[in-house]
Amino acid sequence: MGAAMRRIHVGNALSAFGLGFTVPYLYVYVAQVRDLGAATAGVVLAVFAVAALVVLPLAGRAIVRRGPLPVLLAALATAAVGSLSLGLAKNAVTVLLSAAVLGAGQAVMQPALATMIVDCSTTETRSRAFALQFFLQNLGLGVGGLIGGHLVDPSRAGSFTLLFSIEAAIFVLLVALMSTVRVPHAPQIEDGAPQSGRASWKQLLGNRAMVQLCVLGFVLFFACYGQFESGLSAFGVEAAGISTSTLGTALAANTAMIVVAQFAVLKFVERRRRSRVIAAVGLIWAVAWAVAGYAGLGHGSKAMAAAAFVSTYALFGLGEAMLSPTLAPLVADLAPSGMAGQYNSAFALVKQLALAVGPAVGGPLAASLPAPYVVTFLLFSLGITVLAVRLGRRLTPAQNQPSHARSLVVAQGGPSTEPASARA
Repeated sequence: MGAAMRRIHVGNALSAFGLGFTVPYLYVYVAQVRDLGAATAGVVLAVFAVAALVVLPLAGRAIVRRGPLPVLLAALATAAVGSLSLGLAKNAVTVLLSAAVLGAGQAVMQPALATMIVDCSTTETRSRAFALQFFLQNLGLGVGGLIGGHLVDPSRAGSFTLLFSIEAAIFVLLVALMSTVRVPHAPQIEDGAPQSGRASWKQLLGNRAMVQLCVLGFVLFFACYGQFESGLSAFGVEAAGISTSTLGTALAANTAMIVVAQFAVLKFVERRRRSRVIAAVGLIWAVAWAVAGYAGLGHGSKAMAAAAFVSTYALFGLGEAMLSPTLAPLVADLAPSGMAGQYNSAFALVKQLALAVGPAVGGPLAASLPAPYVVTFLLFSLGITVLAVRLGRRLTPAQNQPSHARSLVVAQGGPSTEPASARA
């Protein structure tokens, strides 16, 4: 790992720390501390999603034209302004505007950092680089949430102002740190590739494999991440009757599984076809939903229901650990030379759409119709397997299983390495 990649990973961890530091306490801050009510707090959370949906289509083209580093620095500065102003806001208008600025900055960080990882890695190292990114993101979110929870006091507005000020300072620190990163010169857009924003999106939509991956990604994020803090937690509380402490334990089990399993499964994942790894994740998540169904709809004891519910989150974590070295490198390998930023932003946009729709659908369904809720998302998980198998038919051998393709090149006496800039 070179110096640039080390700094990028530090940036990933610190940006995730800042996110975990404040986001879990936004609802309490807006609704109770600023006394703006539950409705305003709900709108604030929605504003984060709307801001991301607005800026992400523009971010991809900016990354392609200007490079990921300037876009990342602008996003960090924007997030710092939004965070500080949110901590000082006292009425609904300033809270909503500040949330929009913070949400826009945070949304752009993800594809910019992902593109920097692509530019600083090779095909051989990319899976491990993205696995480490996911590991550090979860670690940052967990540590940030833990520390933030000990700093805030709903009876003191000043404690929240301090919280958001620290987050803003973290983003400013990241601007200084990331300014020192020397990203390898990214390749120019291939000859004949469209230069305008509309033409580049048309080219992306003409890539059938990428379109199928985006559909698959939407289902993945909708059926898993979009349910964590809404539908699945509502199902656990309403149908399974678990306590809030058990819910916290389940979330901790999810993070612990990712931390423990991430590098244990990495070698297994690297040697398998990516489409089959994603298909296996769908099956694992189908089992997770079946276990969740037992927790809420079975007739076991409360202890068994709690254990089953915690196991559900752990199984989701295992699937996430398998996806992290698979999805992001696949997006990078599908992108034409010089278009990684556009493809990363498109996939981030799909993820954001799923995270916006998932809670809106899952929460009410889980609370009112628990049995159909579990069956619906069990079927969605099986759909992931089907979509992954179909995607595999669209991928070239090098895209689906890079390790096997490299072994064939070496066995035939071809070059085993190539410059990073040629493969970024």
